[in-house]
Amino acid sequence: MPPDEEAAWAAIVAAYGDEPTAEEPAEAREKTDGAEPDGDTLTKPRQAPDEGGADAGGEPSVRSFTVYAAGTGPRDWDAPEDDDGHFEPPEPPPLPETDTTTKFAWLAVLGGPLLLIGAILFQIDLTWWIVTLGVGGFLGGFGTLVARMRDGRDEDDWDDPGRGAVV
Repeated sequence: MPPDEEAAWAAIVAAYGDEPTAEEPAEAREKTDGAEPDGDTLTKPRQAPDEGGADAGGEPSVRSFTVYAAGTGPRDWDAPEDDDGHFEPPEPPPLPETDTTTKFAWLAVLGGPLLLIGAILFQIDLTWWIVTLGVGGFLGGFGTLVARMRDGRDEDDWDDPGRGAVV
């Protein structure tokens, strides 16, 4: 590596973990312009800042974040007087109406297994008609719901993908 690059790396390593003041980067740049860095400039211990935001040496300090006193901060604000302080969401849109076939299909999908579980819980003999209603109702309702599913295209989508572009 060239000597100035080695000096720059040495300055970075020497100052690792120190919080620089506003003047230190310029001083470090001047020191690393071809000369070895002075250990005093880059590694001097920081002194506590005073009330005015400057070090004990009079140099302005660089802050990485602001500390607020207890009970104060950026979110401490008063709500306007006309606002009662709580959020009321708008009324949701109504659910779409379903037709009778879809309602009976859901009844069969949910009612078939519930019939079988109820027969087992109440210790009723599983006769052929209970099993047929439970299993057949589930399969028939599920098949009806799948057959009536929409394919994802809008009803007003008249474009035929096989025709190509319409000019």
